Amino acid sequence: MSTGNGADSAPGHISTSTTRSAGRNPAAPPGGSRGMFSSLKIRNYRLFAMGQAVSNTGTWMQRIAQDWLVLSLTGSASAVGITIALQFLPMMLFGLYGGVLADRLAKRPLLLATQSAMGLTGVALAALTLAGHVQVWHVYLAAFLLGLVTVVDNPARQTFVSEMVGPAQLANAVSLNSANFQSARLVGPALAGVLITAVGSGWAFLLNGLSFAAPLAGLLLMRTNELHPVQPQPRAKGQLREGLRYVAGRPELIWPIVLVGFIGTFGFNFPIWLSAFVEDVFHGDAGTYGLFNTLIAAGSLAGALLAARRGHSRLRLLVAAALVFSALLLVTAFAPGFSLFAALLVPIGIFGLTVNVTANSSVQMATDPEMRGRVMALFMMVFTGGTPIGAPLVGWVTDTYGARIGMAAGGAVSLAAAAVIAVILSRVGNLRLSVSRRGVAFVPSRQTLTTAA
Repeated sequence: MSTGNGADSAPGHISTSTTRSAGRNPAAPPGGSRGMFSSLKIRNYRLFAMGQAVSNTGTWMQRIAQDWLVLSLTGSASAVGITIALQFLPMMLFGLYGGVLADRLAKRPLLLATQSAMGLTGVALAALTLAGHVQVWHVYLAAFLLGLVTVVDNPARQTFVSEMVGPAQLANAVSLNSANFQSARLVGPALAGVLITAVGSGWAFLLNGLSFAAPLAGLLLMRTNELHPVQPQPRAKGQLREGLRYVAGRPELIWPIVLVGFIGTFGFNFPIWLSAFVEDVFHGDAGTYGLFNTLIAAGSLAGALLAARRGHSRLRLLVAAALVFSALLLVTAFAPGFSLFAALLVPIGIFGLTVNVTANSSVQMATDPEMRGRVMALFMMVFTGGTPIGAPLVGWVTDTYGARIGMAAGGAVSLAAAAVIAVILSRVGNLRLSVSRRGVAFVPSRQTLTTAA
């Protein structure tokens, strides 16, 4: 197995250890069968996907209920931004350490621990809310604790996908993970809107806490002999710095990560913008807020399914999707009526999800298994860890200058970043990632990242 430091590879070449491990799973479709749902043919991944579908629905219910509860308690979009910032602050502070732990520890037992802890945070917040004692600082604390668990859960869950399906199905499985999450985003906000209106936020928190029983059951029922296990890395000094050096020396990793960092920090602040549009522009209620989130989710689900069907990731697609997504934020910010605003949320979801999935799958496929936890931790840290900076800033702009200016400002920053990185990639990104039975390597091309069986 490769050492993961690139010393045994020629410049621009990635170790073939991911390809050699493909033969370990007798349940994997030979050669990586194509099709929108091909990775679901693998039993362990099916169990994982079913469990995640349930818990993701609960997670989206809690997100909507949490945002609405904070807005009800404070009447401030900035307070919503602070809640989001606290949830993602641990990722910014400790995200890389979470990746080191994910590389050191076996993924399945680690996920059993993190998923249990996440369920307990939902139950605790439900108890406070249903008892009528909840205060805004309770929500802040719950968001921060959930963020701490996510520091380890995110890289472990991201990298465990490759252990379930192998390299041949990795791009498809990453896309289906996003489709799974976005499908729940369709159902969760709608259920949350009904529950908040009918019985209050507390029941949404309780159902979220209980929903984690599903992924725990899926993990326990898996057949460990059908996994593609990656040997945990022994504890050693300098592992965090090693991960940073690994990414810094590979343009096929660093530029997609930088791009999603800007988009995640300034372009994915929908809880702030949508709650402000509901309150100040369209004068709606929790049902309107749930509708807006559902429309974005519908577009995101479509984007994820299209990515799963493509089965490949391209730098040109990544950059183009980022440019279109950012431009759509600017246009939507000044949509004159409710119907047009709502309709534009669907393509925003499509292109935003395309950015996320394309960057995620290309980064995972270009990374050695031994380094994948640290690289994906950096990816998630950059993508979500900028939220503690972006969310309060965007919340302040939204409170001070209005919902339209707040959303337009986020779109403008994202658009400028995407344009600059597009120019950089046009000069240094003339590489194509080829994944085949012969190995994984970058070769000169038309700025295209592709995968071939």
